[in-house]
Amino acid sequence: MLHPIKRTAMSVAVASACTFAAMPGWAQTDAKPAQSADTIPEVTVTATRFSTSLLKTPVAVTAFSQDQLTRKGATNIRDLANDIPNVTIDSGLDNGVQITIRGITSTNFTETGDPAVGFHVDGLYSPRPQGAQALMFDIDQLEVLRGPQGTLFGRNSTGGSVNVITAKPDFNGNYGRVETDLGNYNKKQVNWVQNVVVNDKLALRGSFMRVRRDGYADQHQDLSEANVPSKGWVPNGVPDVDMRYNRQVRPSDYYTNQNEWAARLQALLRVNKDLTLHAAYEHFQDSGAGYAFFRDCGAGVGTRYACTNDEFYINVNVPGQTDMKIRTVRAGADWNVNDRTSVSYNFAVADQRRSQISDDDLGLQNAPSWADIAPFPNTKDGNWGTWPLRDTWHRTADSRYLSTVHELQLKQQLGSLKYVSGLFWMHERNRIDYEMTEAIQKPFGDPGSVVYAQPNRQIDSKAIFGQADWSFAPKWTATLGARYSRDSKEDKGGKVYGANWIGNPAYYRGLYDRGIPGTPGFTIHDGTDLTQQMGWAGGGPIAYAGYANATNNDHKETWGKVTWRAGLQFQITPRQMMYASVSTGYKAGGFADKVDSCNYHLCAATGKPGEATFLPYGPETVTNYELGWKGRFLDNRLSLSATAFYMRYKDMQLTGNYFINQIIPDDHKPCPADQPKCDVYEAWRTINVGDTRIPGLELEWDYKPWRGARVGGGFAFIDTKVHGFYNYSDDYQCGDVRAEFGVQPCPAIYNGPDKSLLGRRLYDIDGNHLPNTPKYQVYLNFSQEFELPGGYRLTPYVKVNWRDKAYFDLRNSDWAGIGRYQAAYALADASARLDAPDGNWYAEAYVRNVTDKRAKTSSDSLWGGFMKATYVEPRMFGIRAGFNY
Repeated sequence: MLHPIKRTAMSVAVASACTFAAMPGWAQTDAKPAQSADTIPEVTVTATRFSTSLLKTPVAVTAFSQDQLTRKGATNIRDLANDIPNVTIDSGLDNGVQITIRGITSTNFTETGDPAVGFHVDGLYSPRPQGAQALMFDIDQLEVLRGPQGTLFGRNSTGGSVNVITAKPDFNGNYGRVETDLGNYNKKQVNWVQNVVVNDKLALRGSFMRVRRDGYADQHQDLSEANVPSKGWVPNGVPDVDMRYNRQVRPSDYYTNQNEWAARLQALLRVNKDLTLHAAYEHFQDSGAGYAFFRDCGAGVGTRYACTNDEFYINVNVPGQTDMKIRTVRAGADWNVNDRTSVSYNFAVADQRRSQISDDDLGLQNAPSWADIAPFPNTKDGNWGTWPLRDTWHRTADSRYLSTVHELQLKQQLGSLKYVSGLFWMHERNRIDYEMTEAIQKPFGDPGSVVYAQPNRQIDSKAIFGQADWSFAPKWTATLGARYSRDSKEDKGGKVYGANWIGNPAYYRGLYDRGIPGTPGFTIHDGTDLTQQMGWAGGGPIAYAGYANATNNDHKETWGKVTWRAGLQFQITPRQMMYASVSTGYKAGGFADKVDSCNYHLCAATGKPGEATFLPYGPETVTNYELGWKGRFLDNRLSLSATAFYMRYKDMQLTGNYFINQIIPDDHKPCPADQPKCDVYEAWRTINVGDTRIPGLELEWDYKPWRGARVGGGFAFIDTKVHGFYNYSDDYQCGDVRAEFGVQPCPAIYNGPDKSLLGRRLYDIDGNHLPNTPKYQVYLNFSQEFELPGGYRLTPYVKVNWRDKAYFDLRNSDWAGIGRYQAAYALADASARLDAPDGNWYAEAYVRNVTDKRAKTSSDSLWGGFMKATYVEPRMFGIRAGFNY
């Protein structure tokens, strides 16, 4: 009999199906029914916390095995960005991962932000978005649930849930596997797995993964100078950009590289036939440079913003550096009380520590000598116009996110009724020292920064939950579940320090004298004039003394919510079922750092000073109506599932630069033409908006039309429509830029009787689509296994994914030149795999993104008509091989 690794290697699945082990604490057997090579294998999932057949599970779920992930070249969740209906995955800020399911996502990656899509490992919630970056290696399966998860999985989530189920130690013997992957951009990857049976009570499993790859960014060292002599910007041979971190780096350290490793050690102890204990330690290390955005060259074609280099060209004076460690302990006990009842307790402790520095402009905002470049700002008021250079960067000097998660579950089957109930508790204690620096800023060119020193930010979430299935008739099952959640967030001792966002030279700390604007001798620093002793960049907490107006952020908010699920399932035939369900989900609210409501000016509405506020925002909620049908046909050679849904998404949390108040300028004069919003106070914050309707349809199929052939695929339709966002402000690229591109001008600034709308450029977005949500998606893959002499098997494989047009903003701006959207596109992958007769080894050649398509995953403006974008990875190819022993 082949051991488990060899069995897996001989049954490569290329459609969205895999074999799930039962969750700990529920009886199962290793024996499986014999499967014909010409039929679709039986698939079990854990989406309901019971081990159930995928085709009898009344939820929308897509599942992948480790072999499928290997064939796709997936080492983390981002590599599945184009493989799941109505799901998009993109890189977020600070090594986070942004997952969008059915149009619902989160844009808050701070230490108090919550993801809209819950990420779990072995059923235990992982709270930080950086945790989803961890390498998916040596796993039994990955499942992605679409729609709100408000009863069973960890914390509530409004979009869906991702659950990574690791491969566990077993008692089938001592065996192992080694895999290597060599590819372009100097990619080198190795995977290793070893299972050890110590005795009939104890089994161990160790696994390791290491991957290194050069960055595909075309990275150059930025030594830019302002060079517009006609406007007074005269170069002197010394770079103007910040030189404190500027150095030449190798391709292995370019932005978009990979430099990661991970290891996991697990133990399984059979105390007796009814009680098992399990424990795991996992270490993930990311030492990469981080992700990058690039010029949107397609948008600039035929304009003065046209690219003169490849899309991936960047000019860097702050090379990316990351040191992120995630160390996790997971453990628990599973007790089969009797043949009808089981109890399980599981906990996880995760310690994430990260330091990081990133270039925020990447040299893309440094302009040639255009006519609209502002004159050298040697006047008493400086200059707020277009400057030839921008230079910004941010860094996490130090951070630690410490989380503990506990979950206790009781499962029981009483005749026709089975249920799962439990208690959940998650607690986070997070700290971070984070700095944002602008080295050349208006109106006088002085550098400045804001520092967020948060020593103790706590998040606490407790819940009690239960869900029951009642088979009240031979073919009918009713489901009812509910969960009460109570969430709190608290900031203890947090402070915000700021210097020089209004032309105050405090950042220099007396180490550089630029003179007095409007007088002879005034100058702007060169990049070499900035030293590590200035600002906070090299001084750490000691430098706080140079920053004025420290803000104390002590604050706490609490929310509570009941979410529920009700469903009805009908088993049409032994091979076909249909279901209908209504489910709800919610995501807790939050708050920002304390600010003055009028930014220390007089408020326009009252004529009085502002008040302290934490800019709180409330929870968002989702109600999901779903109708599904699943079945097997053609003598089990075809499996097909269809899901129709209608979601009502209320109080959506949006994070960005949003309006806070209208203020009275200090000079009590109307705003000049070059500063049309001088009386508007905006800041980075989260707001609640809208009542969005989300109807859609999802199809997935897996078909074996003839011997050795397999056709998989899917189709997705979604038509998101935003309603109830009546105070949307269209501030995008107002003024000369819109005129230059022939775009409809921005609306006039509101100055009517409704004080809550003062300062906004009101625009009706009713009926617009949610960002990054293409209306149609189609997935197709095909493989054909050929029997070769000597028992070898050759399996070519091809996959094509097509995605409809997608917007990247609620404005749905699809204009030429400065539009924020991606037109419809297709991506193709291909591979050919050779398997040995005994399943002991395989070799595979692969190509991902065969056509080297430059498809955007996000897009936005820099300044002027410059557009930035993030893209899917370029063409990747290589050879991978594996050996089982």
